Amino acid sequence: MDIPVEVVALMVSRVHAFEGRPQDGPRPDPEPVGRAEIEVHADLGIVGDRYFGQTVHRNAAVTFVDAASLDQLARDLELPAVPDPLLMRRNIVLRGYPIDALAAHRTPDGAPVPGRRFTLDTGSGPITFQANRPANPCGWMDIAVAPGAFKALRGHGGIRTTPLTSGTLRVGPAALTLLD
Repeated sequence: MDIPVEVVALMVSRVHAFEGRPQDGPRPDPEPVGRAEIEVHADLGIVGDRYFGQTVHRNAAVTFVDAASLDQLARDLELPAVPDPLLMRRNIVLRGYPIDALAAHRTPDGAPVPGRRFTLDTGSGPITFQANRPANPCGWMDIAVAPGAFKALRGHGGIRTTPLTSGTLRVGPAALTLLD
């Protein structure tokens, strides 16, 4: 069953901005990170991204976050506006589905539960992703997004995925389909 969603933002960054000490601030990107369209390659990630083709990041090549997490963050922290979704440095910001629920996790008795497989289609054909572990927020969120964001985003920081097929994604209306 297709679930109507919206791709709110797409991010591709050639550099890792969160290096060094948070109090020194993020490293600036050499070029704008927001994109209207991205190319995803199976098992490799997003063309042009710092994790593209990195074996060590194969299970975390593409990150997703639910835009509703930022809406809730703004309410919880009483911010004057919802923060720019690119500040979290997740590759795909999606609205309309609780994406965190797809991540691998453990039951209360410690048994592993694998992440879900799903497709995302923005009009150029579906791309299949394997959800892996949560993309837990880090202390940098207090610097890059807003003071208190690190704690407020726990459990809502997004997911790390492996692309299983290749294709193009664009900002705008999309369909998400759960496969497992």
